[in-house]
Amino acid sequence: MPDAGRGVRGGGGGGGGRHAAQVAAGILVTRVLGYVRERIFAYYFGNASVAADAMRAALRIPNAIRNLLGEATLSASFIPVYATLAQRKDQGAARALAGAVLGLLVLATGVLTVLGIGFAPAITTLIAKGFDAPRRDLTITLVRILFPMTGLMVVSAWCLGILNTHRRFFLPYAAPALWNIAGIAAMVAAGTWLANRALSLELQLHRLALALAWGTVAGSLLQIGVQLPACWRLLGGIALRFTTRPEGVRDVVTAWLPLLLGAGVAQLSGFVDTVLGSFTGPGGVSALGYAQLVQLLPVSVFGASVAAASLPELSRDAAAATPNEQLRVRIATAFRRVTFFVLPSSFAFAALGPVLVAALFQTGRFDADDSALVGGVLAAYGVGLLGQATVKLFASGFYALRDTRTPVKIATLSLALSTGLAVVLMRRYGPAGIAFGSSLGSTVNVILHLRDLDRRIGAIMGAVEWRAVGASVVAAGAATAGAAAAVRFAAGTGPIPVALLGVTIFGVMYAALALALKHPDAARLWKLVT
Repeated sequence: MPDAGRGVRGGGGGGGGRHAAQVAAGILVTRVLGYVRERIFAYYFGNASVAADAMRAALRIPNAIRNLLGEATLSASFIPVYATLAQRKDQGAARALAGAVLGLLVLATGVLTVLGIGFAPAITTLIAKGFDAPRRDLTITLVRILFPMTGLMVVSAWCLGILNTHRRFFLPYAAPALWNIAGIAAMVAAGTWLANRALSLELQLHRLALALAWGTVAGSLLQIGVQLPACWRLLGGIALRFTTRPEGVRDVVTAWLPLLLGAGVAQLSGFVDTVLGSFTGPGGVSALGYAQLVQLLPVSVFGASVAAASLPELSRDAAAATPNEQLRVRIATAFRRVTFFVLPSSFAFAALGPVLVAALFQTGRFDADDSALVGGVLAAYGVGLLGQATVKLFASGFYALRDTRTPVKIATLSLALSTGLAVVLMRRYGPAGIAFGSSLGSTVNVILHLRDLDRRIGAIMGAVEWRAVGASVVAAGAATAGAAAAVRFAAGTGPIPVALLGVTIFGVMYAALALALKHPDAARLWKLVT
């Protein structure tokens, strides 16, 4: 299996930026198609319809389990152990570990799928207690259709762990684009067919939601179908086994259990948003879903991409002769790069939220009032965007040191804080108050991660990093003022022209000012472009 050996050992220390770019490219493809999917969703479902709220709530549980058993926990527990075994000349132990982990995941998700289908009514009551009868009944049906998707998504996360360890980054992050394509095809086909039927609007949307649910399940099959052949080649075959005997399996499970608790805390945060949103009236859950979709674009492209590409390298740094210094330098560089891209996004969301939402989603049954509601939620999420984007990077530092408990403790404290704030703020600000409470909690979360990492490996934020952050803040603040003035000037010309003008002014001003202030990543980007 020479391909596997070359895949893990190949590449130098300078590949981190290239690997992060590959992850970002894959995520960008997926997110662009995800946006197309959501715009079509907005066209057919709007924001406050029964079907819109039911679909958002029904997707929450399968996505949560996917994150619990999949990428959020599997990568952090599996990659460090698998990467160590894959460094050996004999790849037998690595292949056995991969097959056993896949077998255990398939077994666990199979049991959970059966339970999920059987207990769909109780699950719906748990996640959407504030729903009225029509919303609740449709959500139960959708939960039962979508639960099999859970196991498929977890297999996709296993593929991601294999491919990332062998420095194949683009494919696993671009594969979810097929999930979006299947959803788009299902909505367009069903919407076209239903348009020619003499049915009430409520019944049309009900059937459209069912078609979308089946389409997403089909998309999950496509998503793993394009990754398994590459994994097969890298492993020299997949030896699926339902056992904990192979070398490294117990290490993965031991590291995975605290990660499961930590991911559970993170998923509880999403559940809290959904449960509280169900009490804010029609469209509350859906508004949070639309805003989260936009918020996740910079978090995924700039935050998750850097963290995903860094984890295998951080694991190798932790085994080096001077682990603390190498870890510190890699994390500091990655944080500076994430901040350069995410801080302006945070400013833009906070200042231009309704303008961006109107350009992205205002179509069909999604009207100007919906844009104002969702835009306010997006602005509130923008406040905590940097925390959301960087917490995975700092947590990866702990995972590389084989410390999976500290991030759990910090996440638990942050969840308690964000929940309390959300309950208080939603009474006055509705869904936007829930988002603002979540943002404040995520900010505290990343501050505590940074503080504890400083104690372990030395101060991550040196003079260079603080100067870079200061340059980003100054440039983003000035760019926000310029974009806001341009938006006011162009008001009334239509959502898309206004947003394009605002974003263009913002982007040009931020890039120019960051370059003038000698931000190292601005100079690096300019060199790459020219």
